[in-house]
Amino acid sequence: MYEGGVIKLPRSAHVLRYAGLLFPIIIIIYGILIQSGIIHIQHISDNLSLLMFSFWLLYVGTIQFFSPSKSSVDSFLRLLAYHLLAGGYLVFVFGISPPIIICWMALALVSYVSFSRLGFVFSVITLTFFVTVDIFMWQQTSQSFVLNNLLTIISVVIASLVIILSYKEIARKEHADSIARESMQRERILSIINNLADAVLSIDMKGIIRIYNAASLSLLDTNNSLNGKRVDDILRLTDQKGETVSIFKLLQSANSVIKEDNFYYAYNKDDKIRIEITMSPIRSSFSSSKKSETHYGYIIIMRDVTKAKSLEDERDEFISVISHELRTPITVVEGTLSNIQLMLSHPDVTNLMLKDGIQMAHEQTIFLASMVNDLSALSRAERGIADDKEDIDLLELAHILMNKFIDEAKTKKIHLNLDISSKLDHIYVSRLYLEELLQNLITNAIKYTKKGSVTISFKQYKNVITFSVIDTGIGISKSDQAKVFDKFYRSEDFRTRESSGTGLGLYIANKLSHKLGAKLALTSRLNFGSTFSITLPIVKNEKPID
Repeated sequence: MYEGGVIKLPRSAHVLRYAGLLFPIIIIIYGILIQSGIIHIQHISDNLSLLMFSFWLLYVGTIQFFSPSKSSVDSFLRLLAYHLLAGGYLVFVFGISPPIIICWMALALVSYVSFSRLGFVFSVITLTFFVTVDIFMWQQTSQSFVLNNLLTIISVVIASLVIILSYKEIARKEHADSIARESMQRERILSIINNLADAVLSIDMKGIIRIYNAASLSLLDTNNSLNGKRVDDILRLTDQKGETVSIFKLLQSANSVIKEDNFYYAYNKDDKIRIEITMSPIRSSFSSSKKSETHYGYIIIMRDVTKAKSLEDERDEFISVISHELRTPITVVEGTLSNIQLMLSHPDVTNLMLKDGIQMAHEQTIFLASMVNDLSALSRAERGIADDKEDIDLLELAHILMNKFIDEAKTKKIHLNLDISSKLDHIYVSRLYLEELLQNLITNAIKYTKKGSVTISFKQYKNVITFSVIDTGIGISKSDQAKVFDKFYRSEDFRTRESSGTGLGLYIANKLSHKLGAKLALTSRLNFGSTFSITLPIVKNEKPID
């Protein structure tokens, strides 16, 4: 229940502003009618007093209309002025007349609204005081006159109480409507932010969290309530140097929107994410202050950009590596062909000289084609394109691979062996993925084997097939074995650097093995060769063959 006090209800304050200007006008008009002889009263009417009190009453009413009270002291002084002027009218101009009675009931209501019961008592006491002064000043002490004034005071009090009770009911409904509207607005805001994918925090001027959404709990990996907690205690961020960042200090220094994507949030010592955070002061379009620094707290919007930034870094690295690897063979091919073009116009050129140049250009062109094939295979594997399964004869596949790489092995003067089980079943997988995977491993084995052999092995044990590529090449150190399947990784071993490459081969192989549902394993010893094994359950085609 609304019990009066400082006026906070907007509609009530609006009505009182207009009333403060309307009643002086009504009283002034009443005084003019008396002076004109239209209305006759028994009280002595003083023209000078009428003009003086009318001027000051209109002055105070105008101030109240255009500049409402902003403090309790200001409200009290204005109410005191209204009471004194109304009392002046009562004593020196009208006496107890209808306008004065109506005016005093209004003053009693405003006093109650502004200062609760104390204000109402003040208004009643002031009325009693001025009525008493009026009686003794004009020496109208007859019993009937005093009784009439007393009844008037009682009537004003009773009428004022009835008006106040009505006002309290109106104020109660207005207050309830205001709370309902605010509650609905808050629910709407919460509903909106809870449906946002980004984490949203609203904090007050002291850095205390007041509103948050479900995405905030998900991002921070907690089920605990964030309400009433300090933002710096909940959001412990670090920068790229590992130094602690105070979000609240950043917000206090913010005059506009701040957006950062170089902050990190750690769940524990070994698990942290990269956060993009947007921060801004909350400003009101309806603020009575025109100062730009006036605001009501801060809003923070966060999102996990770990994967996006990782992909961005990988993309930049990919472009850098590929552009570097493409530049070398293209430059060699362009230079070689330019030399051949010049040599063709020279009379002393020999076929051997031309043959060497053409051979070098051919080798670089093959490398370019190999790189394009790797990029195409990587694109297909990452997008899941061309993964249609088909029935594959493993014995036939083994011989196809053998025939495809036999000449390349002979060129390097190494042996290419085929080791297969006596019985090999058919398997139902993507032929493209399986062939690209095996070809990648065989190509790597031949590339890094200077002497000895490379063995292609197909072994079946019950319902499991193991594909192995075994070489006697340079081998892989233990430190490199944990990294060889990473994108763009190439060993620092000088023997590896002798051969050109992008570092994509084994990354693609690992990607394809996952697509096939196979397990890719590596065993290697430096200077003793390497073995790459692919273990795959045999899945047969259950569809009827047309």
